[in-house]
Amino acid sequence: METAVPGSRLRSASKPQKAAKPPKERKAYKPGLSGWRKELWDWTKALLIAAAVVLLLRAFVFQLSTVKKVSMEPTLHENEWLFVNKIALRFGSLERGDVVILKEPSENGEGKEYLVKRIVGIPGDSLEIRGGELYINGELKVEPYTDAKIEDGDFGPITVSADHYFVMGDNRHMNASKDSRAFKEVPKDLIQGRADFIVWPISRLKQL
Repeated sequence: METAVPGSRLRSASKPQKAAKPPKERKAYKPGLSGWRKELWDWTKALLIAAAVVLLLRAFVFQLSTVKKVSMEPTLHENEWLFVNKIALRFGSLERGDVVILKEPSENGEGKEYLVKRIVGIPGDSLEIRGGELYINGELKVEPYTDAKIEDGDFGPITVSADHYFVMGDNRHMNASKDSRAFKEVPKDLIQGRADFIVWPISRLKQL
């Protein structure tokens, strides 16, 4: 039998209390870059990405090349900059009249220095120089990009091999151009690209 102290109330049995959850562990604070350090890192990332893009473009799409010597006068002059299209080699074909950048062939088949020349004969062409004039497949070739007859004497006839090109400089004066008359036809894998534009100086800006 329950008893009670006068003036007091009967207390019922208390409910069991839930166990308190342990406090969540705070994540360790990792200070980040701020101020000029963050800005410097952002600029560094941007420059690295830009450099990678430029390298990829130079390897597979285009490059700039500088003209040396006088073998391509009157079309090209020393120190002019050319925009060289590399896509033309991978997704198209080279044609007569194209100006190309190539490695000079040597006896062991390896290129020496880079040259700029014009393609005058493509695979299968019969080519001959006679009386200061160029003949392709028996027909006289009109060459508006030259300003003189070929002064180095007769040459050929020859037939251009498969995957090879016959190149010459536009300067047809005596000993002005070292080209396929000296190192013979050029294999396609030595051609680096097609020169599409003169881009410098601005006064000479034009398509080739």
